[in-house]
Parts: sequence; C-alpha cells; structure tokens
Amino acid sequence: MRTFKIFFSTIRSMSFKKIIRLLTLVLPHPVFSLLSFHATVQAYTIAQKKFPKTASTNGVGNAFRHALWCCFIAMYCSKVSSSQKALKFCKRITDMHEELFPNKPLETKMDLHNNKFGMNYFKELLPGVHRQFFEKSFFIEGLEKKMKDAKVLKNLDDDFEGFLVYLDEK
Repeated sequence: MRTFKIFFSTIRSMSFKKIIRLLTLVLPHPVFSLLSFHATVQAYTIAQKKFPKTASTNGVGNAFRHALWCCFIAMYCSKVSSSQKALKFCKRITDMHEELFPNKPLETKMDLHNNKFGMNYFKELLPGVHRQFFEKSFFIEGLEKKMKDAKVLKNLDDDFEGFLVYLDEK
C-alpha cells in the first residue's frame, strides 16, 4: 500500500508536460511498463533491506539499487520479448526517469552510470542463462560482490567504467 501512495504522490507532483512525456513512453508498451513498475518496487524493497541507510541517498545502497533496478527491468521484460527490446526499453525508461526527476549533475552522472552498469551486467550474464530462467538472486548476489569494488565519484570527469559508483556521504 505504501508503494502505491508513493507512486501516486510522485505522479501528482509532476507537471502536465512531464506526465505527457511519460505517457508517450509507457502507453505504447503497456506490458513493459507494468513489468518495469514491478521491477522498480522489487529493486527498491531489496535495496532498502540490504542498505537501509544509503538506498535512498547517494551512497552505496543507491548504486546497488540503480544497477539492480536495470537488471530487473531487463530480466522481466526479456521474459516476454527479446533481450534487445528489453534493454532498449530499460535504457529509455531509466534515462527518462533522470530527465523527469532531475538531480544535481554529479548525482545524475552517478545514476546514469549505475543504470548502464546494471544493463551491462545483465548482458554479461545473458549468454550463460536462457532469458526465461533468470532469477532475481543471480543479480542480487552478483551485485553484492561487485559492491566491494565500488568507487567514489568525486567529479564529473571521473571515469570508472566497469565499476559501480556512489557519492561520498560525509
């Protein structure tokens, strides 16, 4: 119930222009949109349990949440379509999220980087597992291991390709 309250309060806070922009993406892809919403709830819930202090801030939990979010969107959508279409939709929906709910430039760079990391991680696992047999645990366990090597993003010029990034919360 709390999830739906957050969802509806978020929609109410959006301008008419932003709502129209969102609808232009979700209406042509209703199944992907529902699966993405489910992935969002799942990723947020898991990140809150594993990283209660940083999942909603800019710390390591946020990095984990964004990467997991993209893995889940790609996983769920690839179960009903091709992995290529799932990844394309994932990129569009997560990029649009950053446009509709803007952050400071460094936070945006961090979120986009971790989204890309999650999509790349999904692609990395794809050849070894048939898309219909993906499970959430594959991504959760793998991303937890990758969190150990996460880097602190300090400026817009930093390039940590292949690593999750977070902002120093001191």
